Amino acid sequence: MRFEAITWERLAESIAAHADGLTPADGGPWLRVAVDGAPAARTGEPAGRIAEALRVRGRAVLVVSTEGFLRPASLRYEYGKEDPDSYAAGWFDTGALWREVFGPLEPGGDGRVLPDLWDPVTDRATRSPYHRLPEGGVLVMHGPLLLGHWFPFDLSVHLRLSPGALRRRTAESERWTLPAFARYEDEVAPDGVADVVVRADDPLHPAWTGLDRGA
Repeated sequence: MRFEAITWERLAESIAAHADGLTPADGGPWLRVAVDGAPAARTGEPAGRIAEALRVRGRAVLVVSTEGFLRPASLRYEYGKEDPDSYAAGWFDTGALWREVFGPLEPGGDGRVLPDLWDPVTDRATRSPYHRLPEGGVLVMHGPLLLGHWFPFDLSVHLRLSPGALRRRTAESERWTLPAFARYEDEVAPDGVADVVVRADDPLHPAWTGLDRGA
């Protein structure tokens, strides 16, 4: 896999320009973009940059973090508070994401997306209002382990951290999650699944594969 140095600003501009020219694969009016990566990769920052670059192009954008779709603590901690298998398979409410985010953006949907569902701090429902994404709008979803659920993304970006960088940049209290990311690499192979891979070991000097990986 060949990587080319790039800045986060140029990366966001390039991805937004490419996304702006895409037609949704399902024939519907909404485009769905993923920014996948471990929490240590800070997916929210490039997701926000991409969203802003799309807005400059006149596109309505909704940014959704999977952190807002955690399952209740009673379910997340069913097998203990530091179980990597539970983190990989049971922490995020994928059913709610399908129902509240992707379902409304299917062809014939009404575009009413719930931006978040659960507050992990209070362990209560957020009660956030629905957001209506107009036709032609773009969903930018970011968070970990996104590419293993058959979510209908039209463009996917994976922020890659080497095992060493992932360990260094993960807080010691969260390092119990590292086996979950090793499992993700083995079972999902996000480097091969994503449309764009960004090497983010050095947060100040990213590198990427470009938008035409077959070239």
